Amino acid sequence: MNRTETIEAVRLDGRGVWIDGRPSTLLCASLFYFRLPREQWRERLDQVRASGYTCVDVYLPWNFHELAPGRWSFEGRRDVAAFLDLAQEAGLYVIARPGPYICSEWDGGALPAWLGLDAELGVRQNEPRYLERVTEWFDQVLPLLAERQYPANGPVVMVQLENELDFFDCADRTGYLTALREAALGHGITVPLIACSGQGDLAGATGDADGVVPACNFYPDDDSPDIEAEVRRYAALVAERGVPLLVTETNRRHRTLRRLLASGAKLIAPYLQSSGWNFGYTPSSGNWGSPGNFMSHGYDFGGYVTSTGEERPEYAEAQVFARLVETWGSQLALATTLSYTELSCDFPTSSEPSALALPEGGLLVAVPHLGENPGTAVVRGVPVAVAPGSCPLMAVDVPLADTVLDLASADLVARTDGTLVFSSDVPVTVVLDGQRAEFPVSERRTVAGVTVVVLPSAEAARLRSVAPDGTVRLTDAPHRPAKAAPTAVQEVRRRCETAPEEPAGVHALPPTLESLGVYRGRGVYRTSTDLTDVDELLLTGAADIVDLSVGGRTHPPIAGFGAARRIDVRDVTGSVAIEAKVEIWGHANFDDARLPALRLGALRGLGTLWKVRETTDVSALWTVHGHWAGAPAPVRVLGGWSSTRVAVPVTYTRTVHSPTPSALRLRGVVEPLRVSVDDGEPTTVHTENPWLLLPAGTRQVALTLPHHPSGPGLRAELLALDAVRDWSCAAQDDELLTGFAARSGRTEEVRLPLALEPGEEAWLDVDLPASPDGRLVRLDATQVRVTGWAGGECVGRIWAGDRPAFSGGDPDSLWVPPGWPGLTLLVQGIEGREAPEVRTVWVGAWAGAE
Repeated sequence: MNRTETIEAVRLDGRGVWIDGRPSTLLCASLFYFRLPREQWRERLDQVRASGYTCVDVYLPWNFHELAPGRWSFEGRRDVAAFLDLAQEAGLYVIARPGPYICSEWDGGALPAWLGLDAELGVRQNEPRYLERVTEWFDQVLPLLAERQYPANGPVVMVQLENELDFFDCADRTGYLTALREAALGHGITVPLIACSGQGDLAGATGDADGVVPACNFYPDDDSPDIEAEVRRYAALVAERGVPLLVTETNRRHRTLRRLLASGAKLIAPYLQSSGWNFGYTPSSGNWGSPGNFMSHGYDFGGYVTSTGEERPEYAEAQVFARLVETWGSQLALATTLSYTELSCDFPTSSEPSALALPEGGLLVAVPHLGENPGTAVVRGVPVAVAPGSCPLMAVDVPLADTVLDLASADLVARTDGTLVFSSDVPVTVVLDGQRAEFPVSERRTVAGVTVVVLPSAEAARLRSVAPDGTVRLTDAPHRPAKAAPTAVQEVRRRCETAPEEPAGVHALPPTLESLGVYRGRGVYRTSTDLTDVDELLLTGAADIVDLSVGGRTHPPIAGFGAARRIDVRDVTGSVAIEAKVEIWGHANFDDARLPALRLGALRGLGTLWKVRETTDVSALWTVHGHWAGAPAPVRVLGGWSSTRVAVPVTYTRTVHSPTPSALRLRGVVEPLRVSVDDGEPTTVHTENPWLLLPAGTRQVALTLPHHPSGPGLRAELLALDAVRDWSCAAQDDELLTGFAARSGRTEEVRLPLALEPGEEAWLDVDLPASPDGRLVRLDATQVRVTGWAGGECVGRIWAGDRPAFSGGDPDSLWVPPGWPGLTLLVQGIEGREAPEVRTVWVGAWAGAE
C-alpha cells in the first residue's frame, strides 16, 4: 500500500475522524501489555471489544525494551508486535504511544535511567545527545509500528509523539517535535501523528510542528458544572487548525465521557479503563503525595476492568454508551457541538450545557445530573425525569424515515425500521410527530406507528439484536462466581543463605547506583568513620529508600525524595561502622522541582552523608535591599523588614564565614524563595526542602522573597560539614535478585509468626494453593518491606507499617498471575513504632475493588 492510500484510509479533518472513508467516533480504552501477563493479552483485548469500545491506546515504554544500554528485548512479555497482532484479531484499532517519554506512572516515564549519567544530555530537548539515544529507540520500535499500520497489515490508526510536553520546560518545542516527526516519517509512519497536551497548551504540546496534530488530555472534576464550556473551547481551537477534538486521556466515569462527546470530542480515550499491575521494579516515584509518593504494585484508578480482569458496574455503562454511539453512527461522528440554552433543571447540572447538531437535522442534548436525588429537567417545555449521576443524550427534533422524533428523554441504543429502543433506569418521555407518551422502565408500546421499547440499562448493556417486530434479544447475564474466602498460610520455608552482592569498588564519596550499573534494584554502601564529638549527621540527595545503620543502630527508613535529613548519632562515638542499603523504588515519572529526586532524569543512591561539626544561628545581621531601603543598607533579622509593599520581593544579604562545606537551613519558608551565593546565579529553595549546600569558601548569601508580614517569620542556621568518605560499594540489581529468587537452596521450616530485627532480612519460600485465576497475596505484618518473585519474575513490592504516601492502586497486595509457579518473598525488617513481624500470609483468588 502506498502512502496516499494509507493517508486516505485514516484521515483527520475539521469535521472528524475518517477511517476507510467513513466518519467514526472512536471510543478507546487504555490497555498496557507491559502491565499484564502475556497469557492474558487476548482475554483483555476481547473484553475491551465486548464493552463496545473500538480502539485501545497503548504506551510502548522505552526502558521496558532496552534493559541496559544497547541490550534490547522484544520477546515474551515484551513482544509488543504480538500484542498488536492480537489487537487486530480482536477487531480493535490501536493508537500507539512510543514516547520517547510516556509518563504513565512508570519508572522514569520510560526514559532509561542511564541517560542521567551524561551531564550534558538534556532529556526531552532538541539536543543532539538525547536525540541520538531516541533514534536508537525509534530504530527499534517504529518499524514494528510501520509494519502494522491500518489497513495494510495491522490495527495502528494513529501514532502519538511524546506525551504532555506542555508540562515540561522544553527550550525548543518546535525543533524537538519536528525531529520526532521526521524520525517517524523516515521509518514509514503514514497514519496521523498526534501529540497530547496535559494542561491545555496546544502549542506547548506540539511545538506547532507541521504535520503533528494536537490532542487534549482532560482530567476535570467529574462533578464540575463547567466541563462543557472548557471542552467546547478546545473543540473550536482545534477546528481552526482543521482537525477534530481528540481526547487522548480523561476520567473514566461515563457521565463525564458523555459530556465530552456532546462538547465535540471525536476520540474519547478514558485513561486506564482496563487496569493492570506494576510488576517488578517498574513503578515510578511521583509527585502525587505531600509532595512525593511511591506507585503501588497494583495499577488501578477505578476503570471498568479491575487489575485481575473483573468487570465493574462501569463496564455495563460502557456497553450502553457504545451502543448509543453505534446507533447514531455517522450522524454522531459528523455532528457539531453548540451551547444549549433551552434547558432548565431542578438538580445541579452544567453551567453551559452542550448539544450536538446532527448533519441531517435535529439535536442530541446532553443533560448531566450532578446531584444525588431524582430530578426533573424541562426540555423544549416538556418535563422529563433524569436519574441522579446520569447524562442522557436526549434527541430533539430529529427526522426519522417517516416521522420526526420531537423528543426522547433517554439514550437511543438501537434502531430498526419501525422500532426505537431506549435505555433508561427512570421513566422515559417520547414525543413522536407531536404525540407524547410516558414509558415506565421495561415497557414496549407503539406511538405514531413506531414501536418504542424501553430497557433498563442492565438489559440494554446485553442487547444483542432487535427483530423486525420489535422483539428484543439479550445476551446471557454475566456469571459472577462467588469469591472464595482467603486461605491462611502459616508454614513457610526460610532460606539459609541470602542474596549475593556484586562488588562495585571503593569510592571517595557515594556514587549513584546507576553509575554502578544498577538501573533497577538496590545497592549497599559501607564505611567506617570517627564520630567523636559529632552529635548529628546530615544526609543530602538520598533516594529512593535508605536503610541506614550507624554503629549497629538501625534508623527508620529515609524516603524523603532527596530532601536533606538530620540524623541523631549522640548515642554512638569513636570509630563506628556505617552501612546503608539503598533501594530504587522507581525513577521520577514527572518533573517536579520541589525535591531533588522528583526531577525527571534524577539519579538514585545514597547522596552525600555529612558529619555536622558545628551549628550556628545566623538569623540576625542581614542587610535589606529593595522597597525604600536606603544606603547604607539597614540591618534586620531575616524576614524582619517592615513594609507596606506586601508581596513585592525584598532581598536580605548576609556575610558568612564558611571555610568548609556548609549547609544553610531556613525555617519558616512558606513560598519558594531565591538564593544567590557570592553573586552567583540564583537558585530556588522550597518549603519541602529548605536547605542550601554552600561550597567551602562561601562569603555571602542573598535571599530574595516576597514580603509577607503575615508569614511565620524566618530563622536560619549554618551547619559546618565534613563529608563521610571512603565508601565500599556493592550492587544487587533486579536481575541478580531475580536470579537468586529463582534458585533452589537449603531451607528450614518456619511457622509464622516470624519476628525480625530492624535491618534483618529473611528470604521465604511460600507454597500457594493452585488457582486458574492467579492468587492475591496479602500479609498480616508490621514494619516490613516485602518483595515477591514468581515464575522467574519479580511480581512487585509492598510496605507494611510506617511508610510514605502510595498511589495508583492497592498498595497492600501482591498478585501472582496464573501459570507463574512458586512464590519467594524477601522480607526486610524496618525500624518503626512497632517491632517487625510477619504473622500470616493470606492467599486469595482475586484482587481489585468492585
